[in-house]
Amino acid sequence: MKLKRYLALTRAGIIESLQYRIAMIVMVIGNLLYLTLVYFLWKSIYASSGTDIVNGMTFTDTLIYLVLATALFHFMEMYTVWEIGRNIQTGKIVLDLIKPMEYRRYLFWSYSGSFAVQFFTTFLPTFIIVAVLTHGAVPIGINLVWFVISVAIAVTINYSIDFIVGTICLYTESIWGINIMKQVIVLLLSGATIPLAFFPEELHRIVECLPFQSIYNAPLTILLKADPAPAEVLPVIGVQLAWAVVMTAAGCLFWKCSLRQITVNGG
Repeated sequence: MKLKRYLALTRAGIIESLQYRIAMIVMVIGNLLYLTLVYFLWKSIYASSGTDIVNGMTFTDTLIYLVLATALFHFMEMYTVWEIGRNIQTGKIVLDLIKPMEYRRYLFWSYSGSFAVQFFTTFLPTFIIVAVLTHGAVPIGINLVWFVISVAIAVTINYSIDFIVGTICLYTESIWGINIMKQVIVLLLSGATIPLAFFPEELHRIVECLPFQSIYNAPLTILLKADPAPAEVLPVIGVQLAWAVVMTAAGCLFWKCSLRQITVNGG
C-alpha cells in the first residue's frame, strides 16, 4: 500500500517535470556552454603542463570525468533546499506536516519522478555520447552494476545534506545565501568541478574524511574502472553506506529538534 503512494508521487513528479520543456531546453544549452568552457580550460592546463599525464590522469580521463560529473549533478539535483525554504516562508509547511506521510519521505518521493526524467534526458544521452566519441574509453561491464549501486547511495547522501541545509531555514527564514554556499562546498569537495586527484595531498586527505566525496567522486571512480574486483569496490561502497546512515540519522534528528521553531504568520 505504501509503495502505491510512493509510485503515485513518482508519477506526479514525472508529469510535472515534463511540463517544463523550455526550461529543460535552456538547461541543455547551458550545459553545452559549460562543457565547452571546461574543454578549453583543461586543454589549456594540459598544454601548459608539458606532459600528457597530470596527477595520474590524461586529458581524456579528466574530460570524461568532468562531463559525466556534470551529467550526474543534473541527474541528482532535487532542489530540496529551495522547496523547504519556500514552504516555510509561505506557511505551506504546516499543511505538509499533517499529511499521512512523514515529511522527509514525502519530499523525497515527490522529487523521485525528476530522477527518471533527468536520467533519460540528461545522464544516459551524455553517457552514450561520451562512450561513442571516446571509442570505448568508458569501460562497459560489471562496473556499471557497481556504479548503479553507488549512485543510489550517493542520492541518499546528497538528499540528506540538502534536507539538513533546508532545515536551517526554520531558523533563518531565508535560504538563498546558505544554499549557494552549500552548492559551492559540495561541488568543490565532491570532485564535481575539479577531480580530487588534482587536490593537494593534505587537502585530499581531509576531503576523504568528509561525506562529499561519496556523492560524485566515488560513483565516477567506480564507473571508470574496467571490471573492478570486489576488493576494490566494496571499501568504497562501505564508506558510502556509512555516510548514508550517518547523514540520514543527522538529518532526521536535526529536523525533529528544529520543528519547534516553526512560525506561521507570527504564530
